[in-house]
Amino acid sequence: MNRVRLGRSELEVSPVAFGTWELSGDWGPTDAEAMIAAIRHAADQGVTLFDTAQAYGFGISERLLGEALRGRSRDELVIATKGGLRRSGPDVVRDASARQILSGVDDSLRALEIDYIDLYQVHWPDPNTPVEETASAIAGLVKDGKVRHVGVSNFDTAQVAAFNAILPVETIQPPYSLFRRDIERELLPYTVAHDIGVLAYGPLAHGLLGGDLGLATRFADGDWRSTSPIFQGQDFERNLAIVAELEDLARREHITLGQLAIAWTLSNPAIQVAIVGMSNLGHVDEAIAASEVELDTTTMAQIDDIMRGATEVVLPGPAAGTA
Repeated sequence: MNRVRLGRSELEVSPVAFGTWELSGDWGPTDAEAMIAAIRHAADQGVTLFDTAQAYGFGISERLLGEALRGRSRDELVIATKGGLRRSGPDVVRDASARQILSGVDDSLRALEIDYIDLYQVHWPDPNTPVEETASAIAGLVKDGKVRHVGVSNFDTAQVAAFNAILPVETIQPPYSLFRRDIERELLPYTVAHDIGVLAYGPLAHGLLGGDLGLATRFADGDWRSTSPIFQGQDFERNLAIVAELEDLARREHITLGQLAIAWTLSNPAIQVAIVGMSNLGHVDEAIAASEVELDTTTMAQIDDIMRGATEVVLPGPAAGTA
């Protein structure tokens, strides 16, 4: 695969990253063996960037990723994880305190079976922790060699700027897809101006653009979409009609719907990487091929026309915790 520079981090990575949220259990039961095989296949085919998080099953995703990549040359991999969330009873809450960050990084290193994290990201902004405390803790981890590069995830422009004023933000991981484009207004212009690398997650709109959902779809127990209003009722029906039009367009372009969605995401010059969940070998090959698709101006205009009237697909975030 081709390589792209991830902003001022100067990390050279594949434009498609393997996303491992699916290993967490938040999407219902997962075939761990198939996922491990997919991760290994992705690495064999040139995917170099693998994204996970401590909160993806609180160790489950990181351990499986570590197992899948065990024995590979560390220099050929860019392993990204996220921290700053913790369990609070049955809930997951935001906690970017120094204590949580420091203990979480050690937990992640053990789970991933590595000595350092290539890219460490604060998973969600924490309104109860001063940004100075979070940034200072991460700066110490960089000094100690446990973390090499620093990013944030799910931060808005003002939150990125506040963090960036204390510790340079090298990357940001926001949601971005045909069904969610709000970052185009302020965040992406800011990242371009400050040479911050962008890793877009959810390019398939959490499965909506994967080509497998329909009105008869019943999500598994434990799948967060089973209780999301976006994936039921009139909003879901309206978006599925739009998806059908996009699928027709993709067919005319001789690509799959998923490839259209990924190629569209990567066509934005402010975005370097699309993080894609891939649960089998076919998904890996499809995503890699998508990184080589170029959509012309006519196709891009047709996509914009189709998307008029779509309902935004927004992922609910964890609640703010308390000390």
